[in-house]
Amino acid sequence: MRVFCAALIVASLAGAAYAQDDHVQRYGEKAKEKSPIEIEADKAATRAYENSLKRIPDQGPVDPWGNARSAEAPKAAVKPVTKSAAKTTPKPTKPGDTSN
Repeated sequence: MRVFCAALIVASLAGAAYAQDDHVQRYGEKAKEKSPIEIEADKAATRAYENSLKRIPDQGPVDPWGNARSAEAPKAAVKPVTKSAAKTTPKPTKPGDTSN
């Protein structure tokens, strides 16, 4: 009896799943002919899509990191040392040297 009930449950689940299955076109199988109403509906949908794309305004270039960066150009914090600046700096003295 248990085997019969289990088989009945599996069959009922498989039948419901099979009923939900859409037909998928296989290789070499010809496509179903569309009715004139379906063809006109496809053309109308295509025209509506193209018209909606034309209504979108053109936008300038987008900078996604604009809020993270400052608007000003970065400034050099440290200037490179030149030879004349290197000659004018005093040399460090040794501890205990009183020559200065």
